[in-house]
Amino acid sequence: MVQLSLPKNSKITRGKTWNEAGQHDQGKAFQIYRWSPDTPDNPKIDTYHLDLETTGPMVLDALIKIKNEIDPSLTFRRSCREGVCGSCAMNIGGINTLACTKSISDLSGDIKIYPLPHMEVIKDLVPDMTNFYAQHAFIEPWLQTVTPEPQHEWRQSREARGELDSLYECVLCACCSTACPSYWWNSDRYLGPAILLQAYRWLNDTRDEMTGTRLDSLEDPFRLYRCHTIYNCAKACPKGLNPAKAIAKIKRMMVERKT
Repeated sequence: MVQLSLPKNSKITRGKTWNEAGQHDQGKAFQIYRWSPDTPDNPKIDTYHLDLETTGPMVLDALIKIKNEIDPSLTFRRSCREGVCGSCAMNIGGINTLACTKSISDLSGDIKIYPLPHMEVIKDLVPDMTNFYAQHAFIEPWLQTVTPEPQHEWRQSREARGELDSLYECVLCACCSTACPSYWWNSDRYLGPAILLQAYRWLNDTRDEMTGTRLDSLEDPFRLYRCHTIYNCAKACPKGLNPAKAIAKIKRMMVERKT
């Protein structure tokens, strides 16, 4: 019988414990994935005990406190702290989300924090987004027209503008794409939920005049059709969007233009 196992250098080991449990009346343990390309060590889980009475309410507050006061080597991305940049996307308590909008009080027991799944890790909680951003560039996410540019602006009715709701709010955090099994196995060819949501945002914009060209670029067995509509993406989206619905609408547009 064939035995399958992970390479030895990929197995996660037990790391260091910072601060002893029981020091604080309102204590909480944060178990955080650590890995650095600068050492030959296996990935490890370090445990940090924090006093919640002196920690901000969000998981990102805890990470910043750990980095500033306990372990400056901890590496993660963050920027706006308002849920509008997507920088601090990570897996918290088994769910892909934004650390800046995830409340510590929503999580019971020890809080386990990992980088987004099924992406190469640069260091600690920082995933390599190179492929993801290249896929976003592939769909050419900007207004494209052939009509001469108007003197002031491209006008759009209120109704047409309303059709872009639940599409433009995507912050490209990749929480949905990294929750999608099809993207796990085919990220080199399947564009994934986040990028296809962005693609539909432009297909659904009445000001854009390159619908046919955009659909042609998506007409591929992998780029669009690897979606099996299991709705992991909608469940994972921290902005409450529904990429699976957008993908289904793109597929419908593909069919309608052939009839």
